[in-house]
Amino acid sequence: MASNKNKLAFLSMPAPASYVAGLGRGASGFTTRSDIGPAREGPSAEVIAEAQARRGEEPEIDPEQFQDPDNEYGLFAGTTYEQDDEEADKIYDDVDQKMDSRRRARREARENAELAKHRAERPKIQQQFADLKRGLSVVTDQEWESIPEVGNLTRKKRRKDERTFVVPDSIIVGDRSKSEYENSLDTRQQQANGFETPADTGTMTNFVEIGQARDKILSLKLDQISGTATTSGSATSVDPKGYLTSLNSVVLKTEAEIGDIKRARMLFDSLVKSNPKHAPGWIAAACLEEHAGRMVAARKLIKAGCEQCPKSDDVWLEAARLHNNDDAKVILANAVQHVGQSVKIWLAAADLEQDVKSKKRVLRKALENIPNSVRLWKETVNLEESATDARILLSRAVEVIPLSVELWLALARLETPERAKAVLNKARKSVPTSHEIWIAAGRLLEQGATGDPDKSTETRNKELELVDKTIELGVRELRRHQVLLTREQWLKEAERCESDGSPRTCEAIIKATVSMEVEEEDRLDTWVSDAESAEAKGMVGTARAVLAYALKVFPDQRNLWRKAADLEKAHGTKESLDGVLSQAVHYCPQAEVLWLMSAKEKWLAGDVPAAREVLEKAFIANPESEQIWLAAVKLEAENGELGVARELLVRARTVADTERIWMKSAVFERQQGQYAAALETVSTALSKFPKFAKLYMIQGQIRQMEKHYSTARASYAAGLKACPKEITLWVLASKLEELDGRSIKARALLEKGRLVNPANEILWAESVGVEERSGGAAQAKAMLARGLQECPSSGLLWSMSIWAEPRPTRKSRSVDALKKSKDNPLITCTVARLFWTERKIEKARQWFSRSVATEQDKDIGDHWGWWLKFERQHGTPEYVEEVIKQGVAAEPHHGPVWQVIAKDDKNVGKSTKELLAMVADALQ
Repeated sequence: MASNKNKLAFLSMPAPASYVAGLGRGASGFTTRSDIGPAREGPSAEVIAEAQARRGEEPEIDPEQFQDPDNEYGLFAGTTYEQDDEEADKIYDDVDQKMDSRRRARREARENAELAKHRAERPKIQQQFADLKRGLSVVTDQEWESIPEVGNLTRKKRRKDERTFVVPDSIIVGDRSKSEYENSLDTRQQQANGFETPADTGTMTNFVEIGQARDKILSLKLDQISGTATTSGSATSVDPKGYLTSLNSVVLKTEAEIGDIKRARMLFDSLVKSNPKHAPGWIAAACLEEHAGRMVAARKLIKAGCEQCPKSDDVWLEAARLHNNDDAKVILANAVQHVGQSVKIWLAAADLEQDVKSKKRVLRKALENIPNSVRLWKETVNLEESATDARILLSRAVEVIPLSVELWLALARLETPERAKAVLNKARKSVPTSHEIWIAAGRLLEQGATGDPDKSTETRNKELELVDKTIELGVRELRRHQVLLTREQWLKEAERCESDGSPRTCEAIIKATVSMEVEEEDRLDTWVSDAESAEAKGMVGTARAVLAYALKVFPDQRNLWRKAADLEKAHGTKESLDGVLSQAVHYCPQAEVLWLMSAKEKWLAGDVPAAREVLEKAFIANPESEQIWLAAVKLEAENGELGVARELLVRARTVADTERIWMKSAVFERQQGQYAAALETVSTALSKFPKFAKLYMIQGQIRQMEKHYSTARASYAAGLKACPKEITLWVLASKLEELDGRSIKARALLEKGRLVNPANEILWAESVGVEERSGGAAQAKAMLARGLQECPSSGLLWSMSIWAEPRPTRKSRSVDALKKSKDNPLITCTVARLFWTERKIEKARQWFSRSVATEQDKDIGDHWGWWLKFERQHGTPEYVEEVIKQGVAAEPHHGPVWQVIAKDDKNVGKSTKELLAMVADALQ
């Protein structure tokens, strides 16, 4: 025992200072709070400074503390922060913000430039591998399958995890008993004759018969319940057919809903007890019980509510709603005794009646109690089938309620025109502040003037002038009675009159009110905006009336006449357009556009002599106008008067003597096959206008057609020397060299043109075309990439880039193109063609429509050609006709294929519709 005590004596001894538990097994020591004692807070700065002062030491001063102006613990540590200090800080902050805002734009621009440069030098990994990721889309399934699996590349042998476990005995015993068979019965089984089941005496379970029996029992129970002749009187009548249907309509509520209903019931119970005269509380409590499916409780509650709040019509209406039709009639009859002046109660009582006669009886009883209700009179009149009875009722109604405008207008509509005037006069005297009565009077006068087709034009115009006078008088009378409607309200009334089929009343309202509340210097802009907004709403008559009034005030505004002409061209008739243009050229004789529009409309209408007459008048007003001269030449040339057209050109060169007239003269001679006369005209024109590039083009094209390539090359060279900025000259010169088999010279010419005209997409596109036609696909792709670097937002180059891509990557390329080119119409048309190739018909149609959305886009004829080609292949004849109609209305002039076909001498004089069909056939 003693030896054991000595052996364990060290356990009660303190551990050595350097002892670390488990050090022999590789443990390391650590220190806890119990080893070093509790944490103590060090001396504060004041205590340290006091101790240094007792020892005679001076505190250390940081030499940098006075260098920071925001650091006030040094020199100004003991001062007080006052209001002037705060004001000074605010001033300094404002100055800092002002200085920062002055340099902010430059700083942000510099930072953006540096960021762009940094991203260009060090692009993200995602951007570096973007093209490779797109390339993965073309990898086939076989290539994916042939990629080898990644093996162990570390060259280290991995030890297999081969762990074994002892199998329990229960698994072994169970596995052994699986293959055993029992060949004897135990004692209990022997006493019960084993598992014998005689097949000849047993019965099989028939589930069909069980289901039929169940249905039969259910039908018997329903028949018993539905018996009406009972002696006890406790049985209820149940509809056996609707019983199961009603069971399906039962809504099973969750426990949460039941709990909410109970809480709400307690709240409403407290509400009606604390404030029994509060009608909404009774209504809400009854609705809650109805929602819970307790109709009896709901009816009891609403009955108590009717007793407590007999003056509330809402309670009576809710009670009627909760009961059946017969009980509701009784309830509303009681309600009338308490709230006999309630219109809603009488209307609800009338709605409960099934036949019209009973409804009339209820409403007339209501009018005896409430004769000044407009709604009751209107409901009563609506039930009348005879116009005479309705007129009698309305006559009585306006006597009882003389201030109701609706009743006066309804009575006027039922009267004859003559008696309607008397009715409206009475109404105007009874309600002098109503503008509807004056408008109705104007519409009545217009109806009387236009209703009889046998009236003469002079009589009709005199009667229509009464409409203007009536509306003008009405506006004055309304102002006299201090009724001031705004311009917007009058414009809405005018639009309403136009919608109701009274255009002259609409025009009269515009004449009388459109100049209200408008400053003199803002009149033109305001009226133009009013006309545009009305036209956008489809109110053409209102827009026409506004423009007509504006033209009376500003008859010398050619832009205003142009808007009026465009409005008539879009929505009016040929006669109205001709009338507007005739007045326009009368008031603005110097407006060449109006003369040309007038002549063109007469020419399109087939009246060529009238068009000639208009142009002759235009010559008198504008003798030196090249547009009018050229329009006259075109008119004569299109109608086969070639000699007259040539004489007109000679006179035009003498009178006007402009470069465009000389050019048209040369083109006219070329179209007639007179190449020598055309060259002579061009030579004379070049001596007068050596800087006009189109003359060089015509000269070179004529010599090229004559196969004189050397002289054509000299013409283009002279043109490039005189007009180095003309892009078309460079392209024509390049095509001439390519036609002559000198692709190297064509490439050199385009390179020179790009140096003279940097960042020009047409020259880059032509260079790519030269490389493609010479058979260098790789060189063409490299040239295209260079062009996109110099012209990153070029729609033409991006379109070529999309088609240069493989088919799977074109869609992603088109997304990049749309982002870079900012929805260029060329890219939009290219995307539509991509959808076309993928057989996405509706999407392709939408994108074709987007490619010709704006006025600038509509001028590109190639887009109309692609759309027409698409509709011919996939659209219906209606779609084809609609595209042709829109294309003819747009009158396109540009596009590579369109210009080639339209300027071909063989196609001179062909219509836009024919040219559109030819372009659609030529596009590939």
